[in-house]
Amino acid sequence: MSATAMLAAKERYLREVLPELKNRLGYENVMQLPRIEKIVVAIGLGEAVLNPKALEGAERDLAAITGQRPVTKKARRSIAAFKLRTGMPIGMMVTLRGKRMYDFFDRLVGVVLPRIRDFRGISPDSFDGRGNYSLGVKEQVVFPEIDYDKVDKVRGLQVTIVTSAGRDDEARLLLKLMGMPFTGD
Repeated sequence: MSATAMLAAKERYLREVLPELKNRLGYENVMQLPRIEKIVVAIGLGEAVLNPKALEGAERDLAAITGQRPVTKKARRSIAAFKLRTGMPIGMMVTLRGKRMYDFFDRLVGVVLPRIRDFRGISPDSFDGRGNYSLGVKEQVVFPEIDYDKVDKVRGLQVTIVTSAGRDDEARLLLKLMGMPFTGD
């Protein structure tokens, strides 16, 4: 592993990424440059309607993955076809900022993504038009913090990286310089 790969994400951003962004984007003020503001990790729990125990397993897994206690999300409206009523728990989420955010980003890029079966890079098309990137992970067991023997059910999770970039091309450049392995690069 090279010396640059061993730098923590925050240090890499300050030492290498900021000067490169300033050079490529042509901004004079450092505060104009894009940065990662937060990372939101969420698990949808549609099965919690029929199996309330699913919440406990998902909470345990999400807390292990992020190092932070997740918040339970509840249904906003009733949907009879899904036997769902307003106020029923249907998901969990964690919002990471600061040191935990950078630590999670490092683990995501350096450990988790390479552990995904048949991984060839992530799609560069998952930006939302405002500089935010969403990524779906099909199995929570690719995270090294998860003990496979204690997993009650394999669940997918959604990772959203919120940046201060106003445009997708700036956000993509930021994430690419931070080490995100996009396909076609």
